[in-house]
Amino acid sequence: MLQDNDLARIFRVFRPFRVTHGCRLVPDSPEIASPKRPHQSRITNGSALLLNVDGRTGWARRLRDLVALHLADLGGEGAVSEAEKSLIRRAATLTVELERMEVQFATDGAADPEALDLYSRTAGNLRRLLEATGLQRRPQDVTPDLRHYIEGNAA
Repeated sequence: MLQDNDLARIFRVFRPFRVTHGCRLVPDSPEIASPKRPHQSRITNGSALLLNVDGRTGWARRLRDLVALHLADLGGEGAVSEAEKSLIRRAATLTVELERMEVQFATDGAADPEALDLYSRTAGNLRRLLEATGLQRRPQDVTPDLRHYIEGNAA
C-alpha cells in the first residue's frame, strides 16, 4: 500500500496541489499553505505565571499582584520588552521573599545575623533589578509655601 510520502514523491509535479492524509489531492490555498502558529508555553501566552505551581497560594497571588503593579508602573504589558518582563518577575520574586523574611523577623522578635545578612544582600539585589527596569527616585518638594508656614507658626 502506498503511503502519503510515496504519493507526494509521485505527484511532485503537481506543485499547486498537496497530498492530505486521506490520499486525496487538494489545491493549496492560503489557509492550508500558511504555517500554523507554533505552540507557546503557558508562561509565554500569559495563562500561568509559574509552571506546575498552584497559582492560588498566597505566595503566588502576591507574586502575580506585584508583577501586575510593576508592569503598570512601566506603562503596561505592551510597553515593556520580554527582557524587562523577566527582570520584573525576578524583582517581584525577591520582594515576596523579603516580605516573607520580614514576617519571620517580626514573629521571632529579632533577626539572627545570618538571616539579616541574607535579607540585606537580597534587598541590594532587588534595588539593582528595580533600577535596571527604570526605577527612579521621584523627589518631592517638602518645603511648605509661605502661607502654610505662616499658618503653622501662628498656631
